[in-house]
Amino acid sequence: MRSCSFATMSCRTEGSRAESKTPLRVEKKVNRLHLINVFVAVVDTGGFAGAARKLGISPSAATRAINELESQLSVRLLTRTTRVVRVTEAGARYADDCRRILAELTDADAAVSGMHGAPRGRLALTAPALFGARFVTPIVTEYLQRYPDVTASCWFVDRILNVMEEGIDVAVRIGDLDDSSLQATRVGRVRRVVCAAPDYLDRFGTPESPDDLTAHCVVSAASVQPPREWRFVEDGQSRVVKLAPRLTLTTNDSAITAALSGFGLTRLLSYQVADALRDGRLVTVLDAFEAPPLPVHLLHREGRYASKKARAFLDLAIERLRGDPTLNGPAVVRAAAPALALAAD
Repeated sequence: MRSCSFATMSCRTEGSRAESKTPLRVEKKVNRLHLINVFVAVVDTGGFAGAARKLGISPSAATRAINELESQLSVRLLTRTTRVVRVTEAGARYADDCRRILAELTDADAAVSGMHGAPRGRLALTAPALFGARFVTPIVTEYLQRYPDVTASCWFVDRILNVMEEGIDVAVRIGDLDDSSLQATRVGRVRRVVCAAPDYLDRFGTPESPDDLTAHCVVSAASVQPPREWRFVEDGQSRVVKLAPRLTLTTNDSAITAALSGFGLTRLLSYQVADALRDGRLVTVLDAFEAPPLPVHLLHREGRYASKKARAFLDLAIERLRGDPTLNGPAVVRAAAPALALAAD
């Protein structure tokens, strides 16, 4: 009798303990979701004040959340000074995983509420300046007209933005890619062309080989790497010609303007000068010595970790970029290869 009573007492005691712990476990899970939301916001905005504004909380609450998260993980995620907040190596990896978790939760919420087919939210994009202005902007406006619950922010700059740190959804990259956790979808390729105005070539002659460039006035765009060295292919071998540019400019637009004025020769990507080549204001030289074309990719988060709004944009962008006749026509440049050739995945 006593043993039965004792056993019954024990069962009830254990049951009451389990029941009391269940809300605590749930509370911890809910609290962890809040903490990673704050952490990602701090990383994305670069500070506690920005994260607080984004989430509608006080900076002190954001600070407490990060302290608690670091305490739970026993890992330093951020280094803080009075002026700067920087993410640690461990914190950067954790932020990537947290973004994926939050993206999945967003998609799950949309699916259960019946809105999975309608993208919504803010879409962040980046591309080289001229490529973005000419090719990406029309795609973005079409996309926004198709999905009225989405807003878009575009960074069209001739420098590489960190997709993860800047919270970018889709990025255009021209050139060979480094290893990355991001998915790359190839949409074409572009040529590197040396070009000049016909007036300049009439006055100073047309270079017949890369070595002839040393006798010409060269305009260098600093965003073309490297600005003082141009790479060519001769007799099947890669070779670099070192130059002393007469004029060095920080933007491709400026280099195009200088070339159009008849000042000298410049080297740019084929899509950047496609209009001027098409109407004869510029012509290409040294086509036979061109280096292999550069691939054009769209970078985005992998598979199911990509948000619905990003996947919808990618579907449209891939279709438009691969099928744009102005980029695939052989008349875009004098040489046989088009400015942006159709490419398969």
